[in-house]
Amino acid sequence: MSNGNRNHAGDQSPPHHNHQIQDSQEEEECPIEQVRLTVPETDDPTVAALTFRTWFLGIITCVMLSFSNQFFGYRQNALVVSSVAAQIVTLPVGKFMARVLPTTSFRVPFTGWSFSLNPGPFTIKEHVLITIFANCGAGGVYAVSIVTIVKALYHRPLNPIAAWLLVQSTQMLGYGWAGIFRRMLVDSPYMWWPGNMTSVSLFRTLHEEDTREKGGLTRLQFFVIVFTTSFAYYVVPAYFFPTISSISLLCYIGKDSILMQQLGSGLHGMGIGSFAFDWATVSFIGDPIATPGFAIINVVVGFILVMYVVTPITYFNNIYQARKFPFFSSGTFDDTGMKYNISRVLNEATFSFDVAGYEAYSKLHLSAFFAFTYGIGFAMLSATIVHVALYHGKTIWTLWTKTKSKFKLDVHTRLMKKNYESVPDWWFHSILALVFGLSLFACEGFGKQLQLPWWGLILACAMAFFFTLPVGIIQATTNMQIGLNVITEMLIGFIYPGKPLANVAFKTYGYISMAQAITFLSDFKLGHYMKIPPKSMFVAQLVGTVVASSVYFGTAWWLLSTINHICDAAALPEGSPWTCPGDNVFYNSSIIWGVIGPLRMFTSKGVYGLLNWWFLVGAVAPLPAYFLSRRYPEKKWLRMINVPLILGATASMPPARSVNYVMWGAVGVYFNVYVYRVNKRWWARYAYVMSAAINAGIAFMAIVMYFALQSCDISINWWGLDIDDHCPLASCPTAPGVAVEGCPVH
Repeated sequence: MSNGNRNHAGDQSPPHHNHQIQDSQEEEECPIEQVRLTVPETDDPTVAALTFRTWFLGIITCVMLSFSNQFFGYRQNALVVSSVAAQIVTLPVGKFMARVLPTTSFRVPFTGWSFSLNPGPFTIKEHVLITIFANCGAGGVYAVSIVTIVKALYHRPLNPIAAWLLVQSTQMLGYGWAGIFRRMLVDSPYMWWPGNMTSVSLFRTLHEEDTREKGGLTRLQFFVIVFTTSFAYYVVPAYFFPTISSISLLCYIGKDSILMQQLGSGLHGMGIGSFAFDWATVSFIGDPIATPGFAIINVVVGFILVMYVVTPITYFNNIYQARKFPFFSSGTFDDTGMKYNISRVLNEATFSFDVAGYEAYSKLHLSAFFAFTYGIGFAMLSATIVHVALYHGKTIWTLWTKTKSKFKLDVHTRLMKKNYESVPDWWFHSILALVFGLSLFACEGFGKQLQLPWWGLILACAMAFFFTLPVGIIQATTNMQIGLNVITEMLIGFIYPGKPLANVAFKTYGYISMAQAITFLSDFKLGHYMKIPPKSMFVAQLVGTVVASSVYFGTAWWLLSTINHICDAAALPEGSPWTCPGDNVFYNSSIIWGVIGPLRMFTSKGVYGLLNWWFLVGAVAPLPAYFLSRRYPEKKWLRMINVPLILGATASMPPARSVNYVMWGAVGVYFNVYVYRVNKRWWARYAYVMSAAINAGIAFMAIVMYFALQSCDISINWWGLDIDDHCPLASCPTAPGVAVEGCPVH
């Protein structure tokens, strides 16, 4: 399931509690108590799974979510439609199809296969497979950002076949690693994937009989009402009055004050007093209702520390000449405070770093916040490792020693092996060999447009292979995943500097193929718990991945080819939503790590060498909370302090802004702390359904508006159309002598 699905709001306990492990002598019991309490220990192998309804609804939802998420991903207020929306919508549709479709069997010509459009009642197994399809479309395709920055920001040609192969191969390589490690990470009862517990609970809830209480509503009725309201309302912030997507009160009070606008701007500053009337703003960094309450509080604390304490100290003390640049920006700048002219350090003919041009021009500078983001990234990586070792080391070691030995089969593995055929190993190995060959062809062929040499691809695959098992064990036991993006960028940046596309391609092959393997393994375990035939799971994931990757790529290529100046905020007409905030961050990262390189950024040769000390800060940071929680076990709140979560709170900034965190935190605390405690019965019945309904309503209205209004160039004109918070001075430098258009010179 998707990341959004893993953190169901009902899971209010912190993920770093040691889990209860028992050396059960009863062969039929699972050794993990949480699994015994959540997953049914029964199975009916005659229940339909991979049916016509599964294919029909699965592929449609996969295509719709893929198109929607890529389409919205380029917009200023990007909207992510999770698989939960499809999970809820397809339930009544599946039941309707079961009532109206004919039961006649159809035989496939020249084969012995036959199928029925309606094999009987709509089943929970069909629903699981449909959601797996949908999840392929909801998960995003990282490699599309490479295509975007090449075409829209570097303005270089890219062979569409090479681009398509890049997108497909980076998504599919993970199947190979998943196949190699599936026995240990799926069949083992000790690898229990806690994130799947909420998914199992939700499926069981949706398929239980739901009766309408007196004076109340069924979940389906509630969903329809909220969906209709969300659908009708979203035309206001998305079309008639976009300014309400971010309202910054201090900017209206201090119209001529840089300081007031830096403090108050929700888009370009600290966001004090900013708010919004747009769910897309609220859910930009994730669904607040689907996030546990303790996690929301940790993130809010981290945001306050970074945005209201550390960044102002850095900026107003002019550390790293911070006052030459905007307070908050993902841009890159030169010594004079102007936008970094990448053409002066990039050889157009070879598309590689120009040393002479760089030495004659300027070192690369970042805004105070963006520079600090990398320090936080370093700290988060080391803090995660130390945190997992402290809180979960003993548990993981116990699980590891039990798993690598010949472990007993629990009831779930026994049922799966008894009732269904396993997926042959050669299926995975064949895909791995085929996809690696296609990856090699994409990198070495087409005039080596991707810049990554064969040895770079092998090194990236070796990193993915090496990290899949340890990262998989950590996530399968703690629900925490260590990201490899910074490490992969840094490694290839040192080994093969000056090649921006090689850097991002290496990062994608090394990091994303590992992350994809973890996602596949998690889904396999969900199918394991829900007793889905393994071959049906494999086919659904395989087809869903190919379809989703193709739709993501096709949607991106279409938009990149038809919207003038897409992703170029400076060249876009005023009020245009096609600003691609995420891809601009990806582009700037390719400059930092690929063009300039870590040697000239994060060593004594660059400006930000001292940021490496954040690795040590992150390693030390979890220690106080851990020892205090051991010293005072009666203080339960100490056990809920999650240092990696606090340090990684602002990892989404940029492209996320202060107003996104302010609104996300406010809504999350209200529903998952206040409502959860005051009216838990209402929360348990309706909260998750409400979240899915709001997201679905927004998605459908946005698509309707684009094709009915925006694509036909039907527009209105007034000041409320600005997708801005009217804080123009918030991005102004405050260092003496720095002249920027529209800003006063100090």
